[in-house]
Amino acid sequence: MEQSRWLRRTGPARLEYGADYNPEQWPRAVWDDDVRAMRTAGVTIVTLGVFSWALLEPAEGQYDFGWLDDAMDLLHRNGIAVDLATATASPPPWLATGHPEILPVDADGVTLGPGGRQHWRPTSPVFRTHALRLTRALAERYRDHPALVAWHVSNELGCHNVHDYSDDAAAAFRSWLRTRYETLDALNAAWGTAFWSQHISDWAQILPPRRAASFPNPTQQLDFRRFSSDALKEHLRAERSVLREVTPDVPVTTNFMVMGDTRGMNYADWAAEVDFVSNDHYVQPGPGRDELSFSANLTGGLAGGRPWFLMEHSTSAVNWQPVNRAKRPGELARDSLTHVAYGADAVCFFQWRQSAAGAEKYHSGMIPHAGEDSALFRAVTDLGRRLGDLATLAGTPRTPARAAILFDWESWWATEADSHPSSRLRYRQEALDWYTAFLNLGVRVDVLPVAAALDGYALVVAPILHMLPGALATRLTGFVAAGGHLVTTYFSGIVDENDHVWLGGYPGPLRDLLGLRIEEFGPLLDDEAVTLDNGATGTLWTDRIDVTAPDVEVLARYTSGDQAGRPAVTWRRGASYVSTRLGPAGLAPVLGDLLARAGVTSELPPGLRGRVELAVRGGYRFLINRTASPVELDDGTELPGTGVVIVAAR
Repeated sequence: MEQSRWLRRTGPARLEYGADYNPEQWPRAVWDDDVRAMRTAGVTIVTLGVFSWALLEPAEGQYDFGWLDDAMDLLHRNGIAVDLATATASPPPWLATGHPEILPVDADGVTLGPGGRQHWRPTSPVFRTHALRLTRALAERYRDHPALVAWHVSNELGCHNVHDYSDDAAAAFRSWLRTRYETLDALNAAWGTAFWSQHISDWAQILPPRRAASFPNPTQQLDFRRFSSDALKEHLRAERSVLREVTPDVPVTTNFMVMGDTRGMNYADWAAEVDFVSNDHYVQPGPGRDELSFSANLTGGLAGGRPWFLMEHSTSAVNWQPVNRAKRPGELARDSLTHVAYGADAVCFFQWRQSAAGAEKYHSGMIPHAGEDSALFRAVTDLGRRLGDLATLAGTPRTPARAAILFDWESWWATEADSHPSSRLRYRQEALDWYTAFLNLGVRVDVLPVAAALDGYALVVAPILHMLPGALATRLTGFVAAGGHLVTTYFSGIVDENDHVWLGGYPGPLRDLLGLRIEEFGPLLDDEAVTLDNGATGTLWTDRIDVTAPDVEVLARYTSGDQAGRPAVTWRRGASYVSTRLGPAGLAPVLGDLLARAGVTSELPPGLRGRVELAVRGGYRFLINRTASPVELDDGTELPGTGVVIVAAR
């Protein structure tokens, strides 16, 4: 893992605090007010230039850096560091109109026009040329500027353009496939092209999986997802190479989007490409704060437990959800400190001053439309003081838990592909259900990319591990053989890395480990549910389990539905299988039993479990109130509703 550097700055360690800053949106007279208010709020760093290409290069090859020079100088005079963006996230109008061949094309063959943002093809050689030229110009101009502490490549790569179906993408996809398979025979075997008369006899016959009369080839779709993630990663590397050539002493990052349903980029594969992991996170309707905690935890896993940078989140409402609700009092601090609890050494927002115009004018900022005399800015300033008091936390890694949840982007892609037994499966939701079940029991758990080392973990949950390459199956089997406890679920161990079914009965390579065999799936209709003899209710899925080993212990049986009387949850010498979706409440008794078998216990007093989330980082324990009501801690002090108390670890 390449991450090894933090910001290029001297002075005592600190937690960074700030936002995207867009001075180009405001008259120069506002800038002095901005930096004064930044100092009041405790801001230490801002990101500059994210969407400023059109102003930095108003015509091809003609640069205007004057305003950016002034902004950099002003910030430095006021002790505020700069994470400088390469400004390539959104091409200027002159580039889009002069070179329409950079515009992405959707699966229906429709070219997406300019006027929004991120309207470029990841594989466009024309766009790449222009982007790298601007990147080099910025690097050469600001390489020695004392405010510069990090480079910010593009912005939220793939947010709107991860899947491009253009002719550029088609040519790049063929090249990617040649590298992966080398021969057409190997590709045909991997894609299973003997089915539906899809045998490919020439590389030129290969196209992206554009809109088709029926389901496109499943492995073609999977490979296109892999290719699309790799194409964006290659753009990241191209800009990074220029930056490292010109400014080898300045670390390079880009902001991931580990949140909600954002799935197109395999961040586990990207993490080694940056000097430190950065992430954007916005609270999602529905799962709310548990999803925030899950995402922060997973970001820490991507960072290998080392500190990472929260590049964006919101002070209050966003602008892009169907209904955009303001945060309640206390939620701004709780959300921010939860990220810190899971390893963030920088807490930044989008954006500093809420815009008066443009598509994001209703997205909250550190200074809202109401100005500095507002409850929101007072909360922002309070958080700045609190982060300043936590300076000794900076640089400390997270303290590993004894349990882990494995997360796999490729299983996510494959699980939710078309032409499956059920279109209702939601990979990330199942993982989040397990995470919430851990929180409800008051047990710490790490969320890790599937390739992470499992040393030191007593219990590992691998929910819907649908895609199970042989090497991973061997590793998980070895983990159990060495004394670890593994839990997996329905629709796991079904296909290999080529999306080919493991034959002989489900769950493929895990059959012997689990001591069971499944001949057919039992997906449920939306209005169907099944009951278990432990009182839980299952939805979405069931399996017709046949026990094949005498030492399998049935922990719960179905009492209704087609599988009535058959096993629903099993355990065999450290390997457990859960064959239906139980949700957090239904998982509680199952997980409690499995934790006891693995010897994993809560570190919280019984009265706090479920109401308070515990995270441990270095010498600090974060006690995070999951409720809106006050909670009395074991020392008699009160943890306010939605509050966070940080104490020295015992």
